[in-house]
Amino acid sequence: MKKVFLLMVALATTATFAQTATKRTSEFNLDKKVAIQGYDPVAYFKQNKPTKGKKELSASYEGVIYYFSTQANKDAFAKNPASFEPQYGGWCAFAMGDYNEKVEVNPETFKILDGKLYLFYNAYFNNTLKSWNKNEASLKKKADANWKKRIN
Repeated sequence: MKKVFLLMVALATTATFAQTATKRTSEFNLDKKVAIQGYDPVAYFKQNKPTKGKKELSASYEGVIYYFSTQANKDAFAKNPASFEPQYGGWCAFAMGDYNEKVEVNPETFKILDGKLYLFYNAYFNNTLKSWNKNEASLKKKADANWKKRIN
């Protein structure tokens, strides 16, 4: 009986993970399943700058693949992946807050706020980080609510 129960728990956990991974990969900003256009998520925090990762230094977290510029960054990610992931699936934080849209980002336009990584659209004379900074508290609150609706 105990073995049957453990098997059922294992199958339920696997099914839940598969659903979570599928939902995440459908909502995240990915290029061939790779997040942040191949930029190293840990470098934003540790080096305080965007740094391209390397395909040979990759790791997957709940269906999303990340590239890293160093083995040390990959190891740091492995210890606590959720703390390094970009907010809102890597979509533009301003757009998620202002009009609940998934808008591409420039991985070199970012902000670390309360220990979290936010990415922004920045092209054609439109840097949304500047707009975000003007009304950050309100936009963040709206973006958090909008993203939560998308992934639940």
